Amino acid sequence: MAPAGNKYLDNIEPATGNVYCKIPDSDNKDIANAVNAAATAFPEWSALPADARSNRMIKIADIIDRKLDELARAESIDNGKPVSLARSVDIPRASSNFRFFATAILHFSSEAHTMEGEALNYTNRLPIGVAGCISPWNLPLYLFTWKIAPALAAGNCVVAKPSELTPMTAYLLSEICMEAGLPPGVLNIVHGLGAKAGQAIIEHPEISVISFTGSTKTGQLIAKIAGPMFKKLSLELGGKNPNIIFADCDFDEALKTTVRSSFQNQGQICLCGSRIFIEKPAYEKFRDAFVKKVNEMRIGDPLDESTKSGAIVSKQHFEKIMSYIDLAKQEGGAILAGGKPVSLEGRCENGYFIQPTVIEGLDVSCRTNQEEIFGPVVTLTPFENEEEVIRYANSTQYGLSATIWTENLKRAHLVAKKLKCGIVWVNCWLVRDLRTPFGGMKQSGIGREGGFEALRFFTEMQNVCIKL
Repeated sequence: MAPAGNKYLDNIEPATGNVYCKIPDSDNKDIANAVNAAATAFPEWSALPADARSNRMIKIADIIDRKLDELARAESIDNGKPVSLARSVDIPRASSNFRFFATAILHFSSEAHTMEGEALNYTNRLPIGVAGCISPWNLPLYLFTWKIAPALAAGNCVVAKPSELTPMTAYLLSEICMEAGLPPGVLNIVHGLGAKAGQAIIEHPEISVISFTGSTKTGQLIAKIAGPMFKKLSLELGGKNPNIIFADCDFDEALKTTVRSSFQNQGQICLCGSRIFIEKPAYEKFRDAFVKKVNEMRIGDPLDESTKSGAIVSKQHFEKIMSYIDLAKQEGGAILAGGKPVSLEGRCENGYFIQPTVIEGLDVSCRTNQEEIFGPVVTLTPFENEEEVIRYANSTQYGLSATIWTENLKRAHLVAKKLKCGIVWVNCWLVRDLRTPFGGMKQSGIGREGGFEALRFFTEMQNVCIKL
């Protein structure tokens, strides 16, 4: 459907710097139309038995699986990530999101409490109505479906806005949902800018629940607007995640996984470990081996199957990352690897590429170590003992995730408990069980998503008391 204002935005392929399609520049009129469609569809969709909603969602997952290659290629072109990563992680996870919540809703339960001889209390969990879902550009379909699927499973209708930087797989999802027979108005995907379409979602009085993933700054704006309107909020925001490597770790496994946890998707994952703390006895050995591995990483055309590191999502973000590399130098950091733009030949000669960058010699309190860069930039810092590294790890305003590498189980438990973050991985990274709660502490967000936590978020509790 054309936007009400008949205006469009350029969609730029980050690997080439060229416009390759147009997307709607939607505004408050388009959001109002989407909300009206969702509100109209809500009574029938919410009244469907859970297994009927589940069956529609399973069909969506099946079609995503069938169109794996088409969706992976679209994600790679749109985002700049290697197509192999999109095929192995992003698109399968989108399918899993629909499949997981389609089955989870069949097992969703509530509580009953008996007051002996007096009354029976039971709790209903009711769909809320129209949900607003706003997702980021770094894992476009992966995170878009992570929000939409539980909202639909719980019986809500959805107005969803993907990032204007990466709209293509959201558009393809709309086609998939129609093919799967999802009724009109149940899912309404609106493209456009955050300041226009996103703002209209946040402000609309009939959208009473909002799930947002993005920057802490935007999350603060959403909270300021939605708070006085008493909307339910789930905010998954920024991260500056510590990766703690003790000398007794499995060295080879820690090294291999740390390269991945630092630079997967060009470091544009909120869970990437951008601050690497290494116990002093292992510091030089790990540093040298890590730098060697990083220097071997192949930067190339995201559509090339052999590419391990692709393009930065936009020119603006490219410039932001480069400004932080310059800042790190000003703060006294030494560049051990990378630190420069990359010029490729052929179709990608005007693309936005940056070498994976490793920096040492910075104070833990400097801006480079405190502010979210969200790119292929990591810092290395030695530490003496557990107390010191816990202080370093907790020193930022963020508290999303952390990784601990040690063969000492007692140490792993004790350190994990003292880290002020919502997710801690021990001897692994990005191992995700969809049943577990996901979210951060401090300025990394409000609330939890995943598993039954997501279904609870997208429902309202109602207590019913019956006198016996």
